Amino acid sequence: MDMIAADDSASQISDKIKDVLFAKSAGKVDAHRPNAANSLFGEPPTEADDEVNAAVAVAADEISGDAAAAREGGEEE
Repeated sequence: MDMIAADDSASQISDKIKDVLFAKSAGKVDAHRPNAANSLFGEPPTEADDEVNAAVAVAADEISGDAAAAREGGEEE
């Protein structure tokens, strides 16, 4: 937003947005790399993987609205 307010060129703003998105995606890829390596090389999932998968499922329900719909319908998670 600062770049827009400072009236920087559109290409500079676009490049900055791409840099930020690339940095965020690189961090997420790095976080998933051990799990992908484990699944490719046949190592069994760990207990931590189960915890992560459960947390991801809960977050996905919150994002999709399923959890809120369940709460409104009287189902408590």
